Amino acid sequence: MAESVWISKFLGPIVFILGISMAFSPKELQETTKKFLADTPLILISGVLAMTAGLSIINSHNYWIVDWPLIITLFGWALMLGGALRIMSPGMVNRAGSEMLNRPRLMRVFGVLWGALGAFLVYMGYG
Repeated sequence: MAESVWISKFLGPIVFILGISMAFSPKELQETTKKFLADTPLILISGVLAMTAGLSIINSHNYWIVDWPLIITLFGWALMLGGALRIMSPGMVNRAGSEMLNRPRLMRVFGVLWGALGAFLVYMGYG
């Protein structure tokens, strides 16, 4: 469980701040996302980084127990799969991302959920 606490100290603040940004500054984040989606090489590079981060988590924390550390394992797998998708099909990522941008209310809802998840991880890491 020491790995769980250590990883949540990194993931928690990032996920929390991203969630707050999505919930309270959706227009700014939407503009940034539009620019990101228009840059295929950036999508590819972000895929490499996400896959690297996901594999790092999976290789050090692949715990399939029904307890809070499962969140970290699932997060690692999601990063790895999302990164692989960006590497293999940046065009599909562009289309899916553009579709999500057409739903600003959804960004606020996901922002609240991400913020709560981040706050939970911060609590588990530092609390």
